[in-house]
Amino acid sequence: MLRELLGLFRSSEPLSEMGDSFAEMLKITHEMTVQGGDLYFLIEQSPEVRTQVYERDVQVNKLERSIRKQVIAHLAVRANAPSLPYCLVLMSLVKDVERLGDYAKNLSEVSHIEPRPLPDDEIIAELREIRAAVEAMFAMTAEVFATSDREHAMELIRQGRDLAGRCEGLFRRIADSDYDARRTTAVVLGARYYKRIAAHLLNILSSVVMPLHKLDYYDEDEIGGE
Repeated sequence: MLRELLGLFRSSEPLSEMGDSFAEMLKITHEMTVQGGDLYFLIEQSPEVRTQVYERDVQVNKLERSIRKQVIAHLAVRANAPSLPYCLVLMSLVKDVERLGDYAKNLSEVSHIEPRPLPDDEIIAELREIRAAVEAMFAMTAEVFATSDREHAMELIRQGRDLAGRCEGLFRRIADSDYDARRTTAVVLGARYYKRIAAHLLNILSSVVMPLHKLDYYDEDEIGGE
């Protein structure tokens, strides 16, 4: 499905513009996720960076609305009806990328709840590893989407599912910790947001390996047999 969608992006000027806008959304939300992580872990604390995250979120929302408007205008022309399935794919993927921006913004806001540095313990060490893995997965997802690399997409999907499992395990460890309420809330939110970022990346990756009716579905058996 994705190969056809990318081919469609290159077929005419309006569709090419949609493809460029989608790629720009991915780029911006990846940068937001890195910035949001810096703010979450208090690596970066300047108000300017926090403001930049919010400004980029507005930019992503504008790009989403622009793509939706272009899709509607494109489908209003009867001759463009054959591209309907691919436009549906694009509308679904655009929403996933918009949500990535939301979760990056959410990460940047957690320090309002817990302004103290996170402790240097095994739970936070695991969360830092999850952060690094999610950010690496994000960078590779943009590349895989651009190249429609099915084999690499399947590898990233397996990594993403593993990350989700690690986050679930972290929730249980947090519940058994001696953190106070404020710190517990901050760490749970961090793990939750990284899990959701990975989940939306998985949805985007599913477009590389799955047909339209199975978009957002990436069961291992289904991927192997399509």
